[in-house]
Amino acid sequence: MTVLADAIVVGGGIHGCSTALHLCRAGLKPVLIEKDYAGRHASGVNAGGVRQLARHVAEIPLSIRSMDLWERIGDLVDDECGFESHGQVLVAEDDGELAACAERVADLHGHGFTHEELIDGAELRRLVPAVAETCPGGVVSRRDGAAEPARTVAAFRRKAEQLGAIVREGEPALNIRRENGLWRVDVGADTYAAPVLVNAAGAWAGRIADTLGEPVPVETVAPMLMITSRVPHFIDPVVILRGRKLSFKQFGNGTVLIGGGHLAVPDQERGTTVLNWRRLAESARTVFELFPVMREAQILRAWAGIEAKTKDDLPVLGPSARHPGLFHQFGFSLHGFQLGPGAGAVMAELIVEGGTQTRIGALGIERFRT
Repeated sequence: MTVLADAIVVGGGIHGCSTALHLCRAGLKPVLIEKDYAGRHASGVNAGGVRQLARHVAEIPLSIRSMDLWERIGDLVDDECGFESHGQVLVAEDDGELAACAERVADLHGHGFTHEELIDGAELRRLVPAVAETCPGGVVSRRDGAAEPARTVAAFRRKAEQLGAIVREGEPALNIRRENGLWRVDVGADTYAAPVLVNAAGAWAGRIADTLGEPVPVETVAPMLMITSRVPHFIDPVVILRGRKLSFKQFGNGTVLIGGGHLAVPDQERGTTVLNWRRLAESARTVFELFPVMREAQILRAWAGIEAKTKDDLPVLGPSARHPGLFHQFGFSLHGFQLGPGAGAVMAELIVEGGTQTRIGALGIERFRT
């Protein structure tokens, strides 16, 4: 059976669900197709960082747009998504790193962005009292925070469906093609047809782009995370390092989530990963060095999600450079969770209005054309 829709969104991560929701809010009836279940991969198993801090200047306007939505997320999806705003702090471990931080903040201010603030050692220890005394300062983005990834994706999916989106989970989008002015996608025994197709398929989106004649230099990666036993409360902000791969936050129950970008080995065909325990141990040692309170903690569990990383670490967001009615929204390169609400809003504007006031020009797929 052929089912007509206003738009087909392939991929049920936070980006696909956000786009489906915003299309519904704009009066369209999309179909959302997810081969597993919403949030199964990167979107539902990441660290949950809601971060404007330390972003590439090209994606800061999108990040700011998204932060405005995070701060009223309950109004958008009828769920607070576990969002807490205690700020995020980038710790400089020596004077050289602090000097680089100062240069970074000055450059951002020159571009008109003021969300990052250089801090000295005293302010660092006020925000993060347990940090090692040797750290001379860092950078803070005070509006930043964290949310619960799986809960967030479920809220976006649920709200989109309530507003009229058709949600198909557990079956892949097959035989994507354009016929007679419409995009057509087979899902099980059904075929969906619409004038608009959004490629938000995460780690699998590069294959779709390549099939449609728009190859992107993208690789499949699997960032690892681990959770510790409970320790006494010692931190409220999310902490990241400038020089070493590390990010972590403490939950209300005392457990600590440790991440930062060390990678597992992904199996894209099976949707599974093999953890790199040596790299996980490296992250653990870094935490123990900087925060003595953590030295008695135990690692309880570790995991990894599968996602797409572009050659320049920037997402592909915007219309196709080749096909009418095709839009790409993928390659968020280990830092796409915070961007999800804003990216969905921007994508809906591109589809419905033909443009957006949010500056995303540097994120288009045409940058990869030879």
